Amino acid sequence: MLAAMRRTATVESASFSTVGQDLGDPAEGYAYAYCVGIEDLAALERYMYDPVHLEGDFGILPHLARLSAVRLSDDMDPELGGKIMRMHLKKVATYPEWGRLLDAIPDASIPTEA
Repeated sequence: MLAAMRRTATVESASFSTVGQDLGDPAEGYAYAYCVGIEDLAALERYMYDPVHLEGDFGILPHLARLSAVRLSDDMDPELGGKIMRMHLKKVATYPEWGRLLDAIPDASIPTEA
C-alpha cells in the first residue's frame, strides 16, 4: 500500500509529496500519512483525474479503516474550500465507484454528497 501511495504522490501535478509513518497519537488510529503539495486548482484537477492517482485510490482505499483530509492552503481565497468541494463532488459523480469506496471506509471525514 505504501508503494501505491508513493506512486500516486509522484504524478506530474504534485509539486512535492511525502509518504510515511503518522507521528500523531497512536490512539487516533492513523498508521501512515500522505501529503501532497498542489500548486493551484488547475493542478488539483489534473491530480484528481490522473490515471496513476485513480489507480492508486482503487488499490489503497479498500484497505483503509480511517481517512482524514488535510485542509491546509496558503491561498487565502475565502471560497477555496467550496471550489475544492465542488471539484471533489464532480469526481464522485464521474466515478461513482470511487465514491462508494470512500463511503465504505468506516471512519472517513470526506463527504461524497452535498
